[in-house]
Amino acid sequence: MTAQLHTTEVGTTGERVVFLHGLFGQGRNFTQVAKALEPGLRSLLVDLPNHGRSEWTGRVDYVAVADVVAEVLRTGYAAAEPVHVVGHSMGGKVAMVLALRHPELVRRLVVVDISPALSEGESEFQHLLDSLAGLDLSQVHRRADADRLLATPIPDERVRGFLLQNLRSDSSTETGWRWQADLALLRRELPAIADFPDAELGTATFDHPVLWMAGAQSPYVRPEHAATMRRFFPRTTQVTIKDAGHWVHSEQPEAFVSALRIFLGAPTG
Repeated sequence: MTAQLHTTEVGTTGERVVFLHGLFGQGRNFTQVAKALEPGLRSLLVDLPNHGRSEWTGRVDYVAVADVVAEVLRTGYAAAEPVHVVGHSMGGKVAMVLALRHPELVRRLVVVDISPALSEGESEFQHLLDSLAGLDLSQVHRRADADRLLATPIPDERVRGFLLQNLRSDSSTETGWRWQADLALLRRELPAIADFPDAELGTATFDHPVLWMAGAQSPYVRPEHAATMRRFFPRTTQVTIKDAGHWVHSEQPEAFVSALRIFLGAPTG
């Protein structure tokens, strides 16, 4: 797999941190977190393939995506020294594979609300993908129309707002709107997104510190995942963020930033 990745840098001082977003996301989802980490840490916000302003591909393959990210880092942001990597959900799986296949690029790893295992809850994401794909863009004249039309299938206003960040005005299209994420691919490849390539990783381990962060109200980090996590990442520390679901960084941003600062050794200002 080859893919051009769009990246955005935030900050100019301190050690370097790379953020990898989850399904439906894009690098800018971490903008406020990155700004909160300044000036002690600088950040690179990455749009993963098929999301944001990065190139679309024909398939989802965690090993291939991790290798693409590794090449971008090796020739750029991590050319001089290893970087910290923070990955949420789908991006957390990319981050784990990146650390296992390219440990020379990663100083410390933060895995947010995902495990190195088949993710349960695939039906929830299938519903969200189907709802977005089913939106009649010809009925959308302004973003508020899309929000109104999605209110019945997706009643949570915060989730709708997050998903609608993928909707872009585009005068070159028939409806005047387009989705930045490749919804058709993501719907087709959802089983691959939910899976984890443990067989391809074999006996690889990452012997640097790892923070495994879970939302207390989320089902994606379970006790039965701990043995596999520590097999791949023997220096794992697990923390649970209270009153947070799957989108930990947006639901509890202060706790999330505080945990990052402590783990990454950033000054508190």
